[in-house]
Amino acid sequence: MWGVSISSRLKIINQARCIGCYSCMMACARTYYKTVSIKNSAIVIRTSGGIENAFVCIVCRACTDPPCAEVCPRNALSKRKGGGVALNKELCDGCEKCMSACIIGAIHMDGEQKAIVCRHCGVCTGFCPHEVLEMIKVEDAGKQNSAASS
Repeated sequence: MWGVSISSRLKIINQARCIGCYSCMMACARTYYKTVSIKNSAIVIRTSGGIENAFVCIVCRACTDPPCAEVCPRNALSKRKGGGVALNKELCDGCEKCMSACIIGAIHMDGEQKAIVCRHCGVCTGFCPHEVLEMIKVEDAGKQNSAASS
């Protein structure tokens, strides 16, 4: 495998295990925004409808050809090795085009009208009591085309 770049990305491995405890959201918000507000989390947990239905985890699926980066007029989002994007907050002007381009709704804005995008750092995985999330190693986006499909 010489010459192939390896990277990590976050993956939802068992959505049905999610109990809606929001621990992953709190860990993300506390790590990157130094706040206890789940509004500042790159992960969103919500019900799939009603109080008796399952929970849904909305997080960047690490597209190999991310539409959010393509529509960003200031190049605040750049492709990340292994899929997904990296955000340069200084370049973000809050135009919300990335939000509209994300087909799963994994991007939202913080209180300063700057994009919140998953960094695929894995801090959330240590706080999920039911192992819904995990970090996986992936080959460079040019070598692996299935990153967006999982």
